[in-house]
Amino acid sequence: MKIICIIPAYNEAENIVAVINSVKPLVDEVIVIDDCSNDDTFLLAKQQGIIALKHIINLGQGAALKTGTKYAIRENADIIIHFDADGQFLASDIKTVIEPLINNQADIVFGSRFINKQDNIAMPVMKRCVLMPLARLINKLFFNINLTDPQSGFRAMTKLAAKKIDWQQDRMAHCSEILCQVVKHNLRIKEVPIKIIYNNFGQRFSGGVKILVDLFLAKLIS
Repeated sequence: MKIICIIPAYNEAENIVAVINSVKPLVDEVIVIDDCSNDDTFLLAKQQGIIALKHIINLGQGAALKTGTKYAIRENADIIIHFDADGQFLASDIKTVIEPLINNQADIVFGSRFINKQDNIAMPVMKRCVLMPLARLINKLFFNINLTDPQSGFRAMTKLAAKKIDWQQDRMAHCSEILCQVVKHNLRIKEVPIKIIYNNFGQRFSGGVKILVDLFLAKLIS
């Protein structure tokens, strides 16, 4: 069973080497997609002996994940993992995330920061108490999706699921669009607990609002 980890990266020279090296022993291949960084992210990634791809213009995390996912499908991956480059995810959680796929219990698995809440109490209050509940509500009302973590970037899917999911949101709203695609294609979903290291505040409130607006507009024109 071939397992490939996709890591989108933008100006992550400070973290990319450590992230790659933490993931490499747990998967068969690592693919980093540099989304037109202004620093040495791409060069450092290439030096780690993994596959490194580069966007010539900045397109957004959703677009970088799409590039990497398509490449992994061409590489005949059986399982495709989406993993962030900022060092907040723990590579040790990869085993937990892919286990339901290996056991044929799901087609796609989402890591959730809210199943074991005590593990992630450092999440910024605005994100934990305002943005996430609002995102959950919008997902439920507009897309009939009811998961504990509406914006998790840590996910894994089978090759069959990856071929069916075709998201169009290039930036951060891709998370909810992927969920919509999963429901549309009647794929089996499972959530598993993950831990997060909050080394910065990540998504700002304005960014969270932008995600919600993008999703709302996408729903109106769909």
